[in-house]
Amino acid sequence: MQRRIVNFGFTLTVAVALMLASAACGNDGSSWGDARYTAGMRNVEGDPIGTVVMHQGSGGFLVTVMVEGIEPGPHGIHIHSVGTCMPDFKASGGHINVGNRQHGLLNPDGPDNGDLPNIFAAADGTVEAELFTTLVDPDLLMDDDGSAIVIHENRDDHNTQPIGGAGGRIACGVLN
Repeated sequence: MQRRIVNFGFTLTVAVALMLASAACGNDGSSWGDARYTAGMRNVEGDPIGTVVMHQGSGGFLVTVMVEGIEPGPHGIHIHSVGTCMPDFKASGGHINVGNRQHGLLNPDGPDNGDLPNIFAAADGTVEAELFTTLVDPDLLMDDDGSAIVIHENRDDHNTQPIGGAGGRIACGVLN
């Protein structure tokens, strides 16, 4: 029994030391962060269909997509440069694109900052996906006019200009 107490104490000491080291690293300007932005997604009729959450991690953002009510199959999804979806989804502008790069994760002259991998809707129209992007930071997402997440009607081929053949905008949400 005494051995368990010693091992537990050692484990607890190591765990506390690791937590303190992690906290110190997070406060020294390193790439660790805790920014979290959420977009309530709406379809073209204005009905709520789910959420997209962007949570900053080491070196980028984990993007969690939870939506329903869209056509089954692949869909392009991008981060757009203006934090509005009204009066129509085109009000969100084009992709965030600080370096004026071409669209496409596979484009040798890209990608732009708003490019993300495709999402896939199941046969029942639901999407549960996690994506990761290193192409944006909090300053780009929350500049003076904000940003929005847009889901497109078709697959993004990650190369064709200007949006990879992804077609019309079928869902939009403003990041807050």
